[in-house]
Amino acid sequence: MLNSTIEQLTLLKEGCAMDLSLLYEFDVPQPWEGEHPWGQRLAERKAYQESIEQIVLADAVGFDTVWCVEHHFRENRSHMPCNEVVLGALSQITKRIKLGFGVTLMPHEFIHPARVAEKVATVDVLSGGRAVWGMGRSTPMEQTAFGVDIARSKDKMCAAARTVVGMWAEQYYEEHSEFLEFPKRMVTPKPWQDPHPPAWMAASTESSAVMAGENGCGLLCFSIMQPLDKLKTLIDHYRQAQQRAKPLTSVHTNKVGIYTLVHCTDSRDTFEENRLWDSMWWWYKGLAEFHLKWEFAHLSAEQQEKAFPLLQRQARGDFDITEFDKEDMVIVGTPEECVQKLLRYEEAGVDQLLCYMNFGFLPNSAVLRSIELLGTKVLPELKKARATRTAQALEQGLAAAKHASPLAASPLVPD
Repeated sequence: MLNSTIEQLTLLKEGCAMDLSLLYEFDVPQPWEGEHPWGQRLAERKAYQESIEQIVLADAVGFDTVWCVEHHFRENRSHMPCNEVVLGALSQITKRIKLGFGVTLMPHEFIHPARVAEKVATVDVLSGGRAVWGMGRSTPMEQTAFGVDIARSKDKMCAAARTVVGMWAEQYYEEHSEFLEFPKRMVTPKPWQDPHPPAWMAASTESSAVMAGENGCGLLCFSIMQPLDKLKTLIDHYRQAQQRAKPLTSVHTNKVGIYTLVHCTDSRDTFEENRLWDSMWWWYKGLAEFHLKWEFAHLSAEQQEKAFPLLQRQARGDFDITEFDKEDMVIVGTPEECVQKLLRYEEAGVDQLLCYMNFGFLPNSAVLRSIELLGTKVLPELKKARATRTAQALEQGLAAAKHASPLAASPLVPD
């Protein structure tokens, strides 16, 4: 019993520390300076250059992973449709940070599974084994543009994932199935990691979180607009689903990654100067307007208002954007404040906090300083807090196991 308990506590120790990571969409806020096409072109060039600079700094100060999205046709936000190109470039100018596909769009109409296998494995090889494979289905706006069968998109995502794993595992792969006719071919290259990079799945609802858990994939989700108690409930459902998991891939991953807006600063006095609240409102308003235009156009006005109630409240002047901060749905403040907020996320069961740091109108200098503070001031304090809690948990667990063991009183059992 004692050895079993020690093994369980060791696993607890290994899995209890929350990592700090990054999520990048390459926002390009409008209005752009100048007429089309140069207004857009120059703004996108600036966004790419500054984002790359920020990620390189994050690598140097100890962030765990950078997740790069794959989105198409998302004006203002998410001007990054080719995350494999960005991650490939990062593989050559970073040293340690993991390179996350956040995500690869998997249903067959988006892309042939062989292309997914090729691009993820290529980044893994270029980076010496730092690739992390996220998968998702996207939303109706992108799905309809690519002709995706929305009703079968979950089935197709899982089928494509199994195909990708087969292409990595077998020297020559062949498939004749409901969704794919593929002749015997050698898919190259094979991943650096053996058997392949860990797999994660994007989720925005409880049902999709359960799906990720049942398939033995890591969970990628968001916290903004979700109080921590609601987020914890979603995580609990994911963990319960993991107990009956039948892994979709050859790597079983049981971790939760949550993203939210993050901004760390020397003093809150900088918020107005750096337009933090304006940037946060821009992010929420853009999210709402996008969904109302592209995803929820079929809903009634009443249903639309229920989906994004803050739009109307803000228009009436009875919503304060700082409520996101007060409810810890975002993480902003001094290093000391950020540490306390992050510990609450860790207590809710989050394994990896994906910091969405480059949003809205924040100047590049402010984002760089935020990354620097998180790496040099916040991460060390998080590690200290984890070490203290882990030592206490181990001490209490060992004491309980020793007390419960029938050999506890024996002189042959060391203290």
